Amino acid sequence: MTQTIRSAIVGGLVVGLAALVVSCGDDSSPSSPSPTPIPPGPTVNTTTITLTSSGASPRDITVPVGARVTFVNNDSAPHDMNSDPHPAHTGCPDLNVGFISGGQSRATNNLNAAQTCTYHDHNQPSNTNLQGTIRIQ
Repeated sequence: MTQTIRSAIVGGLVVGLAALVVSCGDDSSPSSPSPTPIPPGPTVNTTTITLTSSGASPRDITVPVGARVTFVNNDSAPHDMNSDPHPAHTGCPDLNVGFISGGQSRATNNLNAAQTCTYHDHNQPSNTNLQGTIRIQ
């Protein structure tokens, strides 16, 4: 490699490093906060989830801290609604409402912790139509 090419490469590296140092320098101004990540998928602001032969609706909801969610069973078949993971239901114990006969409804306990909880029908744990997400914010 010739001296001219070597000098050009080193010079380019020095200029690039200097630009990086300047851009990362402390300008004593407050940094802007990191953007809040947007949760995946659409969410609905409600406190009621309706169960039918087609599944849960809406499946993904957002509720305020302290809210209760009511599962309404409009299906002729019973459902056993609980938090993940199956079968322990320990992810969000306050979400566990258990067995709901057709025509009945059951409410969760107050959801007092800001977190994301997922749920399923204990008797149909792989039925994705009876699975969903509750974001407590």
